[in-house]
Amino acid sequence: MKKAITISSVAFAAFALPLISSAAISNISDVGSFIINTINNIFVPVLFAIAFIVFIWGAFDTFIVGAQSEETKEHGKNLMLWGLIGFFVMVSVWGLVNILTGSVSFGNSSQATLPAARSVGQ
Repeated sequence: MKKAITISSVAFAAFALPLISSAAISNISDVGSFIINTINNIFVPVLFAIAFIVFIWGAFDTFIVGAQSEETKEHGKNLMLWGLIGFFVMVSVWGLVNILTGSVSFGNSSQATLPAARSVGQ
């Protein structure tokens, strides 16, 4: 058990160290941009992958392993359900984060501009 904790903490440190030492953050906008970019580029894809694996594992349990056992089929169906719930929750949270990004202007330095109006004769 101690070996597993040590290996997982070393792996976490190996992945987190580049995030911590990536750049000097100068103001609050940079901090917000860094946090949102980290969520969108690292955590969200990992969580989607985990939810997909749970869903596929549930399908495997339901249709292949549980062909003869009702208990295994139920376990597989529950895993598939939780995988789908995980997808739904992550898409919802990811949408809220992107709404926050768009409304507070974290992560983009350019301001949105409207196209120039043309007169009728031009």
